Amino acid sequence: MKLKELAAAIEAELIGDGDPAVHSASTLEDAGPGQVSFLSNPKYAKQLETTKAAAVIVAPSISADGVTLLRARDPYYAFARAVELLHGWRKHPHAGISPAAHVDSSAIIGQNTVIYPGAYVGPHSKIGRDCILYANAVVYDGCIIGDRVIIHANATIGSDGYGYATHGGVHHKIPQVGNVILEDDVEIGPNTAIDRAALGSTVIGAGSKLGGLITIGHNVKLGPHALIVAQCGISGSVSIGHHATFAGQVGIAGHLKIGDNVTVGAQAGIVNNVPDQSTLLGSPAMPISQARRVAAVFVQLPELSHRVKHLEQLVEELGTKETGAERENR
Repeated sequence: MKLKELAAAIEAELIGDGDPAVHSASTLEDAGPGQVSFLSNPKYAKQLETTKAAAVIVAPSISADGVTLLRARDPYYAFARAVELLHGWRKHPHAGISPAAHVDSSAIIGQNTVIYPGAYVGPHSKIGRDCILYANAVVYDGCIIGDRVIIHANATIGSDGYGYATHGGVHHKIPQVGNVILEDDVEIGPNTAIDRAALGSTVIGAGSKLGGLITIGHNVKLGPHALIVAQCGISGSVSIGHHATFAGQVGIAGHLKIGDNVTVGAQAGIVNNVPDQSTLLGSPAMPISQARRVAAVFVQLPELSHRVKHLEQLVEELGTKETGAERENR
């Protein structure tokens, strides 16, 4: 489509020639004629001087010579819309049921849902409309999947929670008789495991997006619109408010309450309840202002250790001199 058509579609202000046509999207570094790119992080603004893109989607405050701009209030979101318009979504198989598939007559699967080969949906589970279950995704029995949910390859929904009673030195399995509920518009990354509740439900709130290799323990209540990056681990019975953001490899101890709009940096370990609006970093996790002070001291530890040893040596020498002087006085 022409740039002026794209600008209108993504509600962006066109600065430059709107007649050239664009056919795809690319990065600032790799884009060429006929391609559109975007700038959302100011630290890459220098690339506006060298990009070969036909146009760049930017914030309203950005100006640049020699390149056509599409100014949008939220450039990242505008770029997402542009990619959808230019590339469309991944094409899925034609409607119908493969002769190789087994579908029980009692199965509850919503319209326009696509289930790829090797995927398994257990008895008494419900799958909503417009869902995608990629190859080898597994939904255990009794789980409820909302509308427009995406479950990527090898993800497991509803595996047994990690529950054991130790008696007489032996670990006895506790039956996990609850389920998992994935609310509408949830996306689950590959190889992620979400445990079913021991009793009740493990719940992933509407609009939440989970990356790959994540483990969610039994009876977790994850609020709506969470962003959980790869390799995070959330222990059982944790309650998390809305719009949580956890960077990679965050770990959360069990039975904690995490508030609304909480942001946690990579590899942080949370061992206490967290109030609303908090930003945490470190292991154990602490407010980011404190974590920065700790980090500033941490990088100086070798020097501080050397200074302490030097001071200890001086104290020892002073003590030796004082002992000698005392002997002379006697």
